[in-house]
Amino acid sequence: MEHLVSSWCNDRSLPESYILPPEDRPGMLPLGKNIPVVDLGAHDQTDILQQILEASQEFGMFQVINHGVPSNLIDEAMGVFKEFHALSAEDKAIETSKDPDKSCYMYTSSHNYATEKFHFWRDGLLHHCNPLEKYIQFWPDKPPKYREVVAIYTAELRKVGFRILEFIAQGLRLNPDHFSSELGENQVLLVNHYPPCPDPSLTLGLCKHRDPLVINILLQSDVYGLEVFKDEEWIGVEPIPNAFVVTLGVLMQIISNGKLKGAEHRVVTNSNLARTTASFALHPLYETLIEPAKALVDASNPALCKSFSFKDFMIKYRAAASYGTAFEELLSGTPD
Repeated sequence: MEHLVSSWCNDRSLPESYILPPEDRPGMLPLGKNIPVVDLGAHDQTDILQQILEASQEFGMFQVINHGVPSNLIDEAMGVFKEFHALSAEDKAIETSKDPDKSCYMYTSSHNYATEKFHFWRDGLLHHCNPLEKYIQFWPDKPPKYREVVAIYTAELRKVGFRILEFIAQGLRLNPDHFSSELGENQVLLVNHYPPCPDPSLTLGLCKHRDPLVINILLQSDVYGLEVFKDEEWIGVEPIPNAFVVTLGVLMQIISNGKLKGAEHRVVTNSNLARTTASFALHPLYETLIEPAKALVDASNPALCKSFSFKDFMIKYRAAASYGTAFEELLSGTPD
């Protein structure tokens, strides 16, 4: 745990290993733009579907409000996430080393910390959520209410996720339950923490990337940091109280045969404020076959990608997820 940014960032300047090349450092943001906001509580279900489909095609990302998750539960969850990251490095090590199979663990920067060319200004707590009875025993015991609150919170996000996936399936003219079994049953929570950074102009919390998943449901704090890349510019994602940011991943782009967009995004840092976020990711089960949905492939719309197992995909993704790896490079040569 000695590498955790939060363990040493208060008394050091920005180390050279965190300083990105000039062309990759954060630039000036365009003003007056934001991603679409979808009201899931609206009465017109057809209109909700259309808004989700359009946002998924144009941005690969949108925010949802009136989603049904109680605001007091959201506040409680963010509270325990912040409390966990405020623990000592020793306590974090104890709380994330209970499972020999590492279904709950901490890391800093990325999974490739030891080999990556540049580091990123974040610490992450990751743990599996489904089935709950299998994994909750390995979740942190500190802070004391972590397991109780997060179990309820992730159950609510599961409902939101599958409701959104049903809208997406209908928008693609697939069976409404297309994503509701193997494609979304591997659910993982990633709680990221971005401490105040000595010089946000030189580094990033996360580099430009697409997520290796179907969809992700992000709880932002009230501190700005998330940006999405569209039309050759970065657009800031405004924090909206009690909203969730829904991001489509690489796998959704593949399954939709390119009809929907896996969002390219990054995270910038802040010189004065810490930022804590929680990402609830819906992945396939590891042996699930990933391929374009058969209903979306015909003579006029050939498959844009070969079939592969999610397990093989993740091995390739993690091996290639060093700084600057492009989506197209990742998929080239993916096994059948």
